[in-house]
Amino acid sequence: MRDICFVTGNQNKIIEVEKLIKNFKIISTKDLNFYDEIPETENTIKGNAFIKSSFIYNKFNINCFSDDSGLFINALGGEPGVRSARYASEISHTEKNINLVLKNLRGEEDRSAAFQTCICLIINGKISYFEGSVKGIITSKRLGSRGFGYDPIFIPEGYERSFAQMSLEEKNKISHRSIATKKLVNFLNQK
Repeated sequence: MRDICFVTGNQNKIIEVEKLIKNFKIISTKDLNFYDEIPETENTIKGNAFIKSSFIYNKFNINCFSDDSGLFINALGGEPGVRSARYASEISHTEKNINLVLKNLRGEEDRSAAFQTCICLIINGKISYFEGSVKGIITSKRLGSRGFGYDPIFIPEGYERSFAQMSLEEKNKISHRSIATKKLVNFLNQK
């Protein structure tokens, strides 16, 4: 079985993906003794996913993939978008980010938004991208305590509960990340 590195510091993401991919052994950057943060300097989630994957591929000569996600709110011109994790400050802080979104949307009628994910895979120098998106609306207050990031203020289209009110299993059936991950898994399981 070939090794493939998932370029993330999030162990929960690794466990989640490990269960889905059959033909590769998932390793983390910790397994490579790499603990540095790779700067995400691009202005698109696709660009940031590429930066992370290409950095690890070039440094360690190992097949790898990474993801980047963002919340794009129509009334805010697409913000927080690619800066979702650092919307309120240069240090990622979920509560401050949510507070700023709710403040900036005060009085707005159009609360439509979309979560988007892009995964960049590099195998033997060949680059592939897998994308996922889910539309929804931004609530006027936090709903639920599960999940992470903007989950308490995002209700996916066709549902009446926020991502933070859903179980992990429910969210994973419809989330942007799961859509992109399923595309990645289908691709890798054919290798």
